[in-house]
Amino acid sequence: MTRIAVLQMTTGIDPRANADAIIRAMAEAKAGGAAMLFTPEMSGLLDRDRARAAASIFAEDADPVLAAVRDAAAREGLVVALGSLAIRRDDGRLANRSFVIGAGGAISARYDKIHMFDVQLATGESWRESAAYAPGEAVVAAQTPIGLLGLAVCYDIRFPALFEALGRLRCDAIAIPAAFTVPTGKAHWHLLQRARAVEASAYVIAAAQVGEHADGRRTYGHSLVVDPWGEVLLDLGGDAPGLGFAEIDPARTAEIRSQLPSLANRRDLPTRA
Repeated sequence: MTRIAVLQMTTGIDPRANADAIIRAMAEAKAGGAAMLFTPEMSGLLDRDRARAAASIFAEDADPVLAAVRDAAAREGLVVALGSLAIRRDDGRLANRSFVIGAGGAISARYDKIHMFDVQLATGESWRESAAYAPGEAVVAAQTPIGLLGLAVCYDIRFPALFEALGRLRCDAIAIPAAFTVPTGKAHWHLLQRARAVEASAYVIAAAQVGEHADGRRTYGHSLVVDPWGEVLLDLGGDAPGLGFAEIDPARTAEIRSQLPSLANRRDLPTRA
């Protein structure tokens, strides 16, 4: 059994304050016996005002939140799945980028969110992530204290092909950090997280944003840990930020995969017009 910690945040528009919240959680996670901490999508900055946000978005090697978390990881001896940061690419566009940071502070994996959140909700909320962000192009997994960890971000959860690819890699767990809207969260959050765990026969760890943010948005919360059978082991609720703990048991994954070997039984299906 490996103990993990999951951080639910109400990230604001001040990167320094957001970094401080992550670093405090890292110390608390270590004190609580966790080998690994998971944080939400856009842990370092959540600001829908793109003109204002531009001053707080940096290239990877200059990002102060990433540097602070790397230093703290080395100090605490803690592995961190940093849900995502807004990172400025060499071509001037932005990436919604996840990181896995080792206990020595080195970056062991990077994943750029593949699917852009371009939607017009019935509530009137409109989001055009692709107006500023470039999509990623690669499926990524990394070795961690809980085994092979597949990486996804938020809206990615609605695209089964990504999770089929992670299943083919035989991931032991999949991180799905998020900043889900309240309407879509109420309708689909628990349903989709549990479905992805069952499909991949893997743990799903979904650190989430929650509550009223400084930029005016509201997010759903309910950070989850779901086991390979689809059982919810941790739900941090939809009211406030906080830190929760869960136990990841590799024997549970092996048990489920032996009982229901859906990954081994998968067949490629022909398509016909």
